[in-house]
Amino acid sequence: MKKVLNRSFMTWILAFAFFIGLGYFVVNLIVHSSEWAQKPMNAHLSVTGLAQAGDILDRNGTVLATSDDEGNRIYHSDYNTRLGLMHAVGDDSVNISTALQSVYRTGLTGYNYILGLGLPESFRSSSDIQTTLDADSCAAAYSSMASRGYNGACVIYNYKTGEVICDVSTPAYDPYDPVVIEEGDHTYDGVYIDNALSSTYPPGSTFKLITAAAALETMHGAENKLFYCDGGKIIGGEYVTCVEPHGEINMKDAMAVSCNVYFAELAVALGPETMTQYAEKFGYNQEFKIDANTTAMSRYNVNGASIGSLAWSGVGQYTDMANPFHQMMIAGAIANGGTPVEPYMVENITSVFDFNKILPGPHGRHGARMMDSSTADKLADMMRYTISNHYGDSMFGDLHVAAKTGTAEVADGEDDGWIIGYVTDDDCPLAFAVCIEHGGFGISSAGVVVSEVLPVAAEAVRK
Repeated sequence: MKKVLNRSFMTWILAFAFFIGLGYFVVNLIVHSSEWAQKPMNAHLSVTGLAQAGDILDRNGTVLATSDDEGNRIYHSDYNTRLGLMHAVGDDSVNISTALQSVYRTGLTGYNYILGLGLPESFRSSSDIQTTLDADSCAAAYSSMASRGYNGACVIYNYKTGEVICDVSTPAYDPYDPVVIEEGDHTYDGVYIDNALSSTYPPGSTFKLITAAAALETMHGAENKLFYCDGGKIIGGEYVTCVEPHGEINMKDAMAVSCNVYFAELAVALGPETMTQYAEKFGYNQEFKIDANTTAMSRYNVNGASIGSLAWSGVGQYTDMANPFHQMMIAGAIANGGTPVEPYMVENITSVFDFNKILPGPHGRHGARMMDSSTADKLADMMRYTISNHYGDSMFGDLHVAAKTGTAEVADGEDDGWIIGYVTDDDCPLAFAVCIEHGGFGISSAGVVVSEVLPVAAEAVRK
């Protein structure tokens, strides 16, 4: 009798475990089936079916991609717009894995969690995607970069709401004329990568904002601290160069003229622990979610670094690497009093019958505070001073801009150019980051690009 009871008890346990497991499987099938269909091993499921894919629209309802009655995928009629949105929207393939047509492909093509893509196309319920992107801003950014032969990234977003206005990466190609890369041809190296989302570059002098923030919050009287620059200095056995002698200089002026010696000395005074603490407080060594994508990780690591290497890290060199979207968020955090707003570009996904679509996450969420509000105010003042007193407001027309440029030395000797910053006008809360590979001085490469794109983006948010 006891043996029968034990067997009965074990049978109930096994039955209970079976039904729990079955329930878990069913729930996951419903919730994650469309994601599983998009895994690389199942690419054969998702690469067929753009013939009846839904529309992708910009913030104003402009159609960026649609399908005609014959099953052809149709893209925007303007060449610069098509190429400017290439990495954000994607083409008929899934080569650009972060593009909307890759990430949301199952929803666009009417994937059904019971029948998969087995339904006839006429019965499929495809989804439309409304984005926060502005077609005109993306076209202006692409035109500005491509006309000068620049490779890199340009990103702009509303630092109050998180709406991404511009996400442009070069090199790009026309979705109507896919790239065929020949062996030994480096013209299109990295063409399948959205540099704004998935690349990192040495941040150069833009990193001085973090070194300054660390000093402002941990070092008494940091604003008034003076260092002497005679065009370069040996620090920890390494010669830290500067563009010119600046003499005795304080933090605000050192930021405006981008004095390497000042911020190298400051980094050494702060030490590796404090520098690492503040780099990570500002989001280094972390990833950020943008809709269904994840940014490349900006990196700061001075473990075991020499004094000289620590000095160089404080000016955005050594092994420092930064992602453009992350840099844009830092600029937005300064504009927001120390707290970043997380960016997003999928406003909504609409379908009458699709119950298995991938929905966008919460919009306008605040990220972890990067700095005290008083520190943000001081950095904002320095960045505004850099433009108004050093570069001049005229380059941005009627917009009032606060920014920091950077010229980052890279291994092959051709410097990358950076600018990160934001518009201070209340009716135009835009933050931006532009990086130009081998662009030289940040102000003359990245600065020129953003000066041409910002007015277009400002018009988009002021509508």
